[in-house]
Amino acid sequence: MSAVAKNTVQIFLPKPHKAQQAIIESEARFKVLAWGRRTGKSVLEIDRVCQTALYGFPAGWFAPSYKLLADAWRNLCTALRPVAARINESEHRIELVTGGVVEAWSLDSPDPARGRKYKRIVVDEAALVPRLEEAWWGAIRPTLTDLRGDAWFGSTPKGRNAFWRLWQLGQNPDDPEWRSWRLPTSANPYIPSTELTAAKASSPERFWLQEYEAQFLEDAGGVFRHVLEASVLEPQQEPIEGHQYAFGVDWGKSDFTCVSVLDMTMNEQAYLDRFNRVDYAIQVGRLKALCERFKPITVIAERNSLGEPLTEQLVREGLPVQPFLTTNATKAQAIDTLALALERNEIRLLNDPVQINELEAFEAERLPSGLTRYAAPEGVHDDTVMALALALQAVRQAGQYFLVVG
Repeated sequence: MSAVAKNTVQIFLPKPHKAQQAIIESEARFKVLAWGRRTGKSVLEIDRVCQTALYGFPAGWFAPSYKLLADAWRNLCTALRPVAARINESEHRIELVTGGVVEAWSLDSPDPARGRKYKRIVVDEAALVPRLEEAWWGAIRPTLTDLRGDAWFGSTPKGRNAFWRLWQLGQNPDDPEWRSWRLPTSANPYIPSTELTAAKASSPERFWLQEYEAQFLEDAGGVFRHVLEASVLEPQQEPIEGHQYAFGVDWGKSDFTCVSVLDMTMNEQAYLDRFNRVDYAIQVGRLKALCERFKPITVIAERNSLGEPLTEQLVREGLPVQPFLTTNATKAQAIDTLALALERNEIRLLNDPVQINELEAFEAERLPSGLTRYAAPEGVHDDTVMALALALQAVRQAGQYFLVVG
């Protein structure tokens, strides 16, 4: 039994399995990992961040939202607490006795980590990050310049979105800085093969290929198809003379309020306004200003919760607002209508990264009753999806039926 020095503190981190170790040994600077479920993604990412800080360097952890950040933050604190000089919960910052620092950020806030410098960063659940490419090139990549740091992107795939495009960079043999891997669940030697056999037998093929085989499937969510092909427009800053417009409004207080404007004459999304942490009076004011600008034929606004008093106020003020009570049945109808319009190439959308990400991530779950429940993945917003679906309902109720766009 070996002796341990009196003032030595031992940190225990899980040993990487064979597939993980091969990735660690790669000399690529930017590593993109498509993981199957239970492959050990979080374990490896925490190991990489902790190792960096233990050697006295600053490291950054980035997650799509604060909700998805919570578990990782707790695990980082647990792993590093024995050598932590200071842990700041509100700032998600751990300072170590070695001089190393770990900072954790949510990517639902604009321009995170400005002014920071890191030796290593991890982007966790990268496929769920809105505006991933904008966040990487505009905010995160500059933090690696001073120390010539490296980056790790990890996620289970969610269709061919921005995460897939970064993964594609790692498949180019002419760019030695980037390297990407696909690790199916079977790469984890601690998962029994019998469990994988049972899961494959009971899972729909698309779910098996994406969740366990970590394959990038086109339109993997299975709800909205042809999202990228439809998302080609720039916003109309002013209405076009002679055109008619319809609005969809998804209210929010702690999350986002979104107003989607459809040009009924052109079968196109004309404008999108999305904002959060705004007082109710300001939300109403912004909607009224948009109404004054585009003069919609009709506005359909969610009436659930805080939406009811806001909708009633707008009706009293003479705006053409109709309330929409969101239930599982009415939501399914609105989502199905939008999905069909995209499937039939009946509508063109704005080239908005947040909306594209939300549409591509949107999921369907078959309930025991046989009904389908539609929702965004945990930790991801769906406000642009719902506002767009409500705007399309407004068009339908106004008696307009889109023709197929050539």
